[in-house]
Amino acid sequence: MRKRRLKTAFILGAGLGIRLRPLTEHCPKPLLPVGGRPAITYAMDHLLEAGVDRFIINTHHCPNVYLEKFPDKKWRGFPIIFRHEAILLDTAGGLKNIEDLIDNDEAILCYNGDVISGMPVRRLMDAHEARRPEATLALRSSGPLLNVNINSRKEVCDLRHTIGHAGDQSCQFSGIYAVETSLLQHIEARKAGSIIPILVKRIVKEPGSVMGIIIDEGEWHDIGSIAQYESLKAKDDI
Repeated sequence: MRKRRLKTAFILGAGLGIRLRPLTEHCPKPLLPVGGRPAITYAMDHLLEAGVDRFIINTHHCPNVYLEKFPDKKWRGFPIIFRHEAILLDTAGGLKNIEDLIDNDEAILCYNGDVISGMPVRRLMDAHEARRPEATLALRSSGPLLNVNINSRKEVCDLRHTIGHAGDQSCQFSGIYAVETSLLQHIEARKAGSIIPILVKRIVKEPGSVMGIIIDEGEWHDIGSIAQYESLKAKDDI
């Protein structure tokens, strides 16, 4: 039996939340209240259900608010490590910036801090472990931005229409993904940048190194605008 490798989750919490201003002027977007508690706690509960046992959260804008919400640096008894970014590093730079914290991990889960979802994350984990590519993206078959293309083998063949490979299906990226920590060797240290160009380069050089799994079960919400946030707050079944 293979050992359980996906035990650490990196939750991206450092964004500026520009589209949600003025709500985010003095509060990071992942800490905006939903159902009487910080939105990010839904992600943490979701990950705990999947078997994660520690969290790493990157911070930048209003980092003190994270410590106010989690003064003991724990959630439901599980440890949270905060890694501050004095300069906002984006998704790839933020991942590279925690490299020293995950040197004992072969693979980790990454989860955008502004996503609230009930998707069965175990399906993502099982798919990643079955083939162990450099990254596996959790996808939806419908959504507002269908810019991840996969082929019949569920290999990601294009991201944001960068390569020009239409593949067999266009999908919505959920903001939830698994990565091998070996992927970090392809990211430059102390440089701000998105994970997307990194993955595109790997797709071109090593087809099949980035996989996708379509998971349409469970709700999925991206807090991308004030309207979306207000709609989410109005729901009584989060």
